[in-house]
Amino acid sequence: MKKYAMFIGRWQTWHKGHEWLIRQQLDNGKNCWVAIRDVQQDEQNPKTAHQVLLDLSKEPFFIDNSDKILLSIIPDIESVNYGRGVGYEVIYHQPPTDIEAISGTGIRKGYIDSNGDIIAYNIKNDSSEKETHS
Repeated sequence: MKKYAMFIGRWQTWHKGHEWLIRQQLDNGKNCWVAIRDVQQDEQNPKTAHQVLLDLSKEPFFIDNSDKILLSIIPDIESVNYGRGVGYEVIYHQPPTDIEAISGTGIRKGYIDSNGDIIAYNIKNDSSEKETHS
């Protein structure tokens, strides 16, 4: 039976920081379970859990690692609890500063792209075209 490193999140919107986090365990030869919380749609969660599942299943990262990643939807949670000697670890991965700065909120609001690059708008020419800067 396979064991999994579990990652619980909303994953709205998928970005380089999420990939970095999951890659920490993939690079150690671990299988990963990406659990999508079934949360109420609102400004912070514009997509349903089913929409997120479909989006993630089309991401190159998930396609390339489909033999090592399990994707599923779980009910929304308020906490993760454990007793003594439960047979698994709780691991925190400290992201580098450039990865830590990436946020789904910033992506949804159009401030940054999924790589964390700032999106600047060309206001001079009254153009709605976006220019991306690193």
